[in-house]
Amino acid sequence: SIKIGLVVAILSTILGLLAAKAVTRYRMPGRAPMVAFIMIPLVVPEIILGISLLILLSLADIPLSLFTVGFAHLLLCVPFSMLVLVSRMEGFDRSMEEAGLDLGENAWMTFWRVTFPVVLPGIVASLLLTFTISFDEFVLAFFLSSIEPTLPVYIWSSLRFPSKLPPTLALGATIFILSFIIVTFAEWMRKRGVRTESTPGILK
Repeated sequence: SIKIGLVVAILSTILGLLAAKAVTRYRMPGRAPMVAFIMIPLVVPEIILGISLLILLSLADIPLSLFTVGFAHLLLCVPFSMLVLVSRMEGFDRSMEEAGLDLGENAWMTFWRVTFPVVLPGIVASLLLTFTISFDEFVLAFFLSSIEPTLPVYIWSSLRFPSKLPPTLALGATIFILSFIIVTFAEWMRKRGVRTESTPGILK
């Protein structure tokens, strides 16, 4: 679960950052349908998404593994990452990027030296949020995991044995508390980043 969560958090944050930058910085044809397509996993019930992915993987003759679980979690986490980072990019003054380009920096260095430090709180919030979502996700992992279950699937399977019930409940409570703390900190980071950027505009 930790391995999948870390990989999914990094990849979903990278994809979410690229998507957020494209949506907020460029006028693309078909932008609304593209955003709606990315957000589909947020409105489709996870059990429907899990069954659909299981059928597609079976048709493609792809064996179930941690890779398939990670792919499913990536589909679920990218929309969350994009939402977090879009809120951060929208509060970012574009003239700062334009100034960097006018002063001779290329697009990559402008992003690294101007954009990245400003959106860093949103990136940290995205990493924490997507890691928590992937780590705690059960339905997709239940359908798509093989002989290597994730922690939520392991907890579910342990509930069948009365002797394992007390430690399983304690483990579940611990995971719930840690997830709550991580999500709360991620939300604090996201709001802190937005406030930091919006203050100069108010003073002006």
